[in-house]
Amino acid sequence: MKLHSVVLAFGMASVLAGCQNMDSNGLMSSGAEAFQAYTLSDEQVKTLSDQSCKELDSKATIAAAGSDYAKRLNTIASALGDNINGQPVNYKVYVTKDVNAFAMANGCIRVYSGLMDMMTDNEVEAVIGHEMGHVALGHVKRGMQVALSTNALRVAAASAGGMIGSLSQSQLGDLGEKLVNAQFSQRQESEADDYSYDLLRKRGINPAGLATSFEKLAKLEAGRQSSMLDDHPASEERAQHIRDRMKADGIK
Repeated sequence: MKLHSVVLAFGMASVLAGCQNMDSNGLMSSGAEAFQAYTLSDEQVKTLSDQSCKELDSKATIAAAGSDYAKRLNTIASALGDNINGQPVNYKVYVTKDVNAFAMANGCIRVYSGLMDMMTDNEVEAVIGHEMGHVALGHVKRGMQVALSTNALRVAAASAGGMIGSLSQSQLGDLGEKLVNAQFSQRQESEADDYSYDLLRKRGINPAGLATSFEKLAKLEAGRQSSMLDDHPASEERAQHIRDRMKADGIK
């Protein structure tokens, strides 16, 4: 998800070259908004995360507080702690057959029932730890910057009437979907794996669930049945990396 300033500059140049009849004020506004996306403060990222998560929640079927899914997730969550780098977290289960989970910079953590159905508590803990890692290590923030700057360029290319001053509900939902299905780099995925491993050990949780969760996901890779697998390192390789760490740490 790396997009250097040079690439951004060429992207804007292409837009300007191909859209000579557009409102120049609208284009300049779009360019400014693309730039602003890369200078988002942590507070702005949290605010956008609040809005995007709220929009996603409104469209999802959320497991009731007294349901088996919610009770199970609460038990799992209690073992992981109540914050990401000091940011309080909140958990909900999306009732769907999809196999996925995500975390946002505002502490919004959502786990899909399809994932819970195929994994043990230890494995769900490991997956959540991985998603928390994407937030703690700044990957989600960078993903939001890319999504917003791309959106600004797209609007610049499509609109002759200038930029909308604020994101609409549909745009917030679109931003949320992009974050949920974000394709992080292999380096970022590996970093999040190691973050989860370290978090599990810190919380006194056996990290074996991280390896076995990858082994289960490996069975889905051939059919690409989960958005969690897109552009990720091979699940079998990730499982082996965790087992190598466990061996080095004397964990069976």
